[in-house]
Amino acid sequence: MRLFGSFRDDRALQRATSAYIDVLLDEPAPTDVEWLSTVGTRGDADHARWELRYLRRSLGILVAQRDALDDRTPSEVLRTLAARMARDSNVDDALRDLSERQFNARLSAYRDAFTSRGLGTPALRVAQNLLAFAGGPIRADDPAVIRGAGLVTESLERSAESLRASFGTVQLPEDVPPSQLVR
Repeated sequence: MRLFGSFRDDRALQRATSAYIDVLLDEPAPTDVEWLSTVGTRGDADHARWELRYLRRSLGILVAQRDALDDRTPSEVLRTLAARMARDSNVDDALRDLSERQFNARLSAYRDAFTSRGLGTPALRVAQNLLAFAGGPIRADDPAVIRGAGLVTESLERSAESLRASFGTVQLPEDVPPSQLVR
């Protein structure tokens, strides 16, 4: 029965991951694309759309790494996202390698901004990176950066909510301290 239980657990992890990835692959809101193309990409809506796609996907990975209940979740999320991105119909086959390199560059920059300590909030630092990739302003007090930080915060909250909906939440007994459970 142990083998069957393991198989059932793997299938449940795959289903939860697929549901989570579906949210990460949602298209950016047209108003956000218009905003970023105005403040950052010199009117290039396609570039703005891709930057917002990369942002949502990167933040989804970072949230999974930070908040997942199971150690397997972040690696399964990354593996499944990479497989789905490799089949993305929005990417020309000749540009797949470029798209992967661009995503990896953004994921690395957003991870550094998200996890580093320094001036401003993580959302503000990630927004500065988003706008730098888009060719926009990066000063922390710039209205575009402040709006970008709000967009990052919304995306982080949406990813965290989706992660909980897909994978569940921690259920701790009220009468037992968490330190007693880890033995």
